[in-house]
Amino acid sequence: MTTLADAAAAVEQLWPVAGAESWDAPGLLVGDPGAAVSRILLAVDAVADTVDEAIELGTELLLVHHPLLMRGVTTVAETTAKGALVARLIRGRCALIAAHTNADIVETGTSARLASLLGLQDARPIVETAPGMGLGLGRVGSLPEPTTLGALARRLAGILPATATGVRVAGAFDRRVQSIAVCGGAGDSLLGEPAVRSADVYITADLRHHPASEAVETARVAGGPALIDVSHWASEWLWLDTAAAELRAALPGVEVLVSELRTDPWDFVVVQ
Repeated sequence: MTTLADAAAAVEQLWPVAGAESWDAPGLLVGDPGAAVSRILLAVDAVADTVDEAIELGTELLLVHHPLLMRGVTTVAETTAKGALVARLIRGRCALIAAHTNADIVETGTSARLASLLGLQDARPIVETAPGMGLGLGRVGSLPEPTTLGALARRLAGILPATATGVRVAGAFDRRVQSIAVCGGAGDSLLGEPAVRSADVYITADLRHHPASEAVETARVAGGPALIDVSHWASEWLWLDTAAAELRAALPGVEVLVSELRTDPWDFVVVQ
C-alpha cells in the first residue's frame, strides 16, 4: 500500500523543499501521512473546481503548483474561501500537497518544460540557484533557426492552452528573433537579469504596466528584448504532464491524473 507519506517523500525527492524561495510555502498542506493513496490529481491551483474534481474522481491526493496557504492565515473558518476548501478536502479524505518554486528550478520544471516545447537549444537557467547543476529560475536558449516575433507569438499561442487574455506582445511583428528567455508564471522580477536583457525575446506571465513599460523604454536606448506576456496558469499548466510522468515512475501502481480544468481567473475579453 502506498501512503500519503510515501507520496510526500516522492514529491520531496523530485522537488526538494530546500529549493523553494524563502517566501514560499510548499509541501503537505492537508492530510494524514498514514492514509492510503491510490490515485493523485495534478492541477495548477487548489480552487473550488479542482478540489471538487479531485473528490469526485476519488483521488486521495491533490497535488498543486500554487500553495493554498501561501501567506499568514489566522482562520480556516468555512466562511472564508480557503477555509471552505480545507474543510471540503478533509471531509472528502483528499490530501493537498504543493510543489511551487521548488518545482520551478529543477531541470524538468515549469520554465524548462516551456523551453522544451519551444525547441530551445542549450537552455540554461536565467538565474542559477546551484551553479553547475542546471538548477535555477527561468530558462534561456536559442531557436534552431531565426523567426519573426509574430510567428513566435503565433506558435506559442498554439502550444499554450487557450485563455481569454491570449498572448500579448511588445515589439514589431516582423522583428527577427532567435535567442529566447522564458519564465513560467510571474516573471517581471527577472526583467533586469543579464540573460534576459541580452535575449531577443522574453516570454513570461503577469507583466505589470510599469515594469513592462520601463523594459520597453530601456530597450530603446540600451537594447533589450521584445516582450511576450501570457496567462500565468497556461504557462505553468504545461508542466503538469511532465510532473505526472515523474510521479508515475516514482510511485508504481498509483494512478496519476492531470486536470484539464482551466483555472485562469479571466472568462472573456472585449477587444477595442
